[in-house]
Amino acid sequence: MKATSRFICSLILGAAALAAGLPGAVALAADAPKQQNSKAVGKILKDVQDNDLKNKRYADAINKLKEAQNTSGKTPYDQHLINDMLGFCYAHTNDYADAAKSWEAAIDDGFYPPADQSTRIRALSQAFYQVKNYDKAIEYGQRALKGGFGDAETPKIVAQSYYLKGDWKNTLHFEEPLIEAAIKNGGSPSNEALQLVLGACVKLDDGACVTKTLEKLVTYYPKPEYWYQLLYSLTRDTANSDTNTLQVFRLMLETDVLKSADDYIEMSQLAMDAGSPGEAQRVLQRGFEKNVFSDQRSKDKAQRLLDKAKQKSAADQATLDKAAREAGASQTGVKNNAMGIAYFGYGQYDKAVEQFSQAISKGQLKNAAETQLDLGISQLKAGHKDDAIKSFKAVKGEPVLERLASLWALHAREK
Repeated sequence: MKATSRFICSLILGAAALAAGLPGAVALAADAPKQQNSKAVGKILKDVQDNDLKNKRYADAINKLKEAQNTSGKTPYDQHLINDMLGFCYAHTNDYADAAKSWEAAIDDGFYPPADQSTRIRALSQAFYQVKNYDKAIEYGQRALKGGFGDAETPKIVAQSYYLKGDWKNTLHFEEPLIEAAIKNGGSPSNEALQLVLGACVKLDDGACVTKTLEKLVTYYPKPEYWYQLLYSLTRDTANSDTNTLQVFRLMLETDVLKSADDYIEMSQLAMDAGSPGEAQRVLQRGFEKNVFSDQRSKDKAQRLLDKAKQKSAADQATLDKAAREAGASQTGVKNNAMGIAYFGYGQYDKAVEQFSQAISKGQLKNAAETQLDLGISQLKAGHKDDAIKSFKAVKGEPVLERLASLWALHAREK
């Protein structure tokens, strides 16, 4: 994670309040007992203010302020103004280490009005962030947030400081409530915040945390790379179930994140095994169109499988009408489910919807959750988005299929 230019701009803008306040600060010396300048230091500070700061000669200002630092007889208020003006000048020369050192020396000396102290506390958090003193950046950032005067950059600094110092648990502890609050209030969490949480989840090797965060990323920022990470993470949860693996592959194909030759070949084989040679044929043909079979071995294997799928499809389609009649006469939904799978594979989605609906109505299915999911996918492919979303919400009973259904619903809303 790198600092953004916004942090630097915010730092300078925050410090700029000092320049506007200096004339009054020096002039008050005779009116406020605590705010007294010694004659010698007051003269130097007035010169710095009227000449060097006005003309943006920050290096000259720093030299004169160091001279004032070494002048004997300084009052506490002299020292406060020297530190504050040095912080301002160092910030304008991008010397954030010395800016932070100077402001920190003045922050709690009792001379800042509340508004100015708030500005300097935010500036301190930003300055310490720039010099990679993340503990201090967190300290002052949290102080600003708890005091109610943090700005839009403050939580970003705190969260990134936790991350960059390797405190992954506190990164999550700090950032996740902000993300949930944004969602609860009807807004969208920032991509930056979600990426930070995802990075912490990965560092903690927390698979559930990774998946949960990726689901939020595809919800609010449905980019192909996020779908790719999420769905490939789900393949770990489906390793022992060919049925569920095929369902993950279907969503990967739909979101155009099925990439490797092996995945295309495995998906087509799983489709064949599931009684959907038409789907196997379409998957392999798409793989050839996208040139995913780059080496001769995978080309030959894919071609053999494609030839087999074509043969099976031709024989299968010749019996579809008869099989559909038998399914219609059946007392259970098993044959209707098989017909739905067949029609789905051949791209006849309205017929697939009809068969899956009958299967669910009749019942006695081997995996009702899968049939419900297949119904939703068929409805979506047939152009019935609202019905599809309702079907996805009705998928119950198997955690992986429920998660896939919610992801299909997300994808449906993108359309």
